[in-house]
Order: sequence, then C-alpha cells, then structure tokens
Amino acid sequence: MNSRTVSLENGEVTIMDCGKMRIHVYNTKDAIDDQVIILERPNLIGKGGKAVVIELPCFRNSIEEMTRYIGESKLDVKGKLVAYHAAGGSFLPEVKSYMTESAHRYNTVGGGNGLIANFSGIFGEAFDASVIGDGERIGAGSLEIAGIEMVIRPDNDAYEVEIPEAKAVYMHMLGHDCHSIVAGAGHADALIANLKGYLDRGFQVFLSSHYGPETREDVETKIRYLEDLKRIAAESTTADEFKARVNEACPGYSGANYLDMTAGFFFPQQ
Repeated sequence: MNSRTVSLENGEVTIMDCGKMRIHVYNTKDAIDDQVIILERPNLIGKGGKAVVIELPCFRNSIEEMTRYIGESKLDVKGKLVAYHAAGGSFLPEVKSYMTESAHRYNTVGGGNGLIANFSGIFGEAFDASVIGDGERIGAGSLEIAGIEMVIRPDNDAYEVEIPEAKAVYMHMLGHDCHSIVAGAGHADALIANLKGYLDRGFQVFLSSHYGPETREDVETKIRYLEDLKRIAAESTTADEFKARVNEACPGYSGANYLDMTAGFFFPQQ
C-alpha cells in the first residue's frame, strides 16, 4: 500500500492508495489531536472522486482547512459518518450525516456530550460546539455510500467502521505508544478480544480518531500493553504504585491523563 503525506497550513494529510479506493487521514494537529478520515472512490479519469467522511473536525480553523482541502481535491462528499465526534456541526452542513442510535445517545446525552461541553468551556469560540444530533439512523451491518462498502459495528458508545476492500477498520482510540482509558480488567479483556478479532480476520490498516494510521504490528504492541496493564494492576496495591510501574514499563508514552483515569478505574477507592 503506497502512502504519502501532504502538509497543510495547520495540519497534514496522509494519503493511502488502496487499490481502487483511496484513504485520506487528516491530522488536524489541534489541541485534542483529532484525526478525520475520508474514504474516496477516485474517478477513473481526472482528479477527485466520490467520498465519505468518518468523524468531524471540531476546531474552526480545522473545519476551514479541511473544507478547502476537499474543494481543492475535487472530492464529492456523499455522507458523513458521525460516531464519537459530533461537535463541528458547521462542517459540510449540506452533506447528510449517519449515526447509530448508540452514537446519537453518546453525543447528545452521554459521555460525548459532556466532553463537548468541557472543550467548549476550555477553548471558547475556537471550538465549534454545535452538535450533529440528528441525521439518518444506521444499524449494524453493511452500508454503502459513495460506492464504498462499509460494515457498521455498534458498541456501547458509538460504532466502529470496517472497510473490507482496503482491509481497514476505524475505531475511536488506539495508539501503540500512548496510554488508553481502560475501565478495569474486564474492559481490558474486551479491548484485547476486539483487536485480536481484527487481526484474526486479516485486517491490515487500523485507523483511529487520535492517532495516525497503524499496522498489525502496532496492534500487537497495543495488545501487549493491555495485557501488561492487567498484570501490573493485579500486582499493585495503590493507584500511585500502579501508575509508577506502568510508566516504568512504558517509557515515553503520551496520554498521562488517560493513565490517571485508568488508575481510577482499577483503584476506585483511592
């Protein structure tokens, strides 16, 4: 799979050629390090093609930059899949949004809604807090937009998106060298089972909202991290001991705030 990176004024786009389709991953390089994904079915002749966007940019300068990129690339966006990131309602307002019932709850009354309120308070007018709260409801299973077949996999918060043609999958968070929010041993087991399932089924490209495109080797690293979290938690007696031992085992990892949250789940009484 060939890839190249294009630098923009604020962020950058990694473009991956996947046979008869193309994946653009826009790294906003914003304050919450969002990634926005465009799946493109290129024209046989000439620039551009039909496309579908997965997730929304939420900072106004990122919305402007991505809108320019789409226009300059002559992409005809046919739909927006809104899963975990529904802020940024001013982005391509004329394009239909799609979300599962779980995503709708998460972003309007659940944890996603709380995050949006928090970010709005922190970043003010630079953050577009308008929420895509409606749109066409989708369920589990096959979905085709812009000539691209996808498989929707709802979860408790929102949903993951499989792109079989590219042997790719989109999930909310991954990152092989950053901490994750893990809500206890049972949650770690579920995350491990999900990742191993994708490996067993031959997926090659792993896309997420807060990290660039990753490989099978990166996913194997993440699985080891989750297994180590469980082991270290079982061997620790306090949250501080747990965090110190995890940091020792994973030097240089980003996401210290996520590790703090994980420690709170494993050691709720402290």
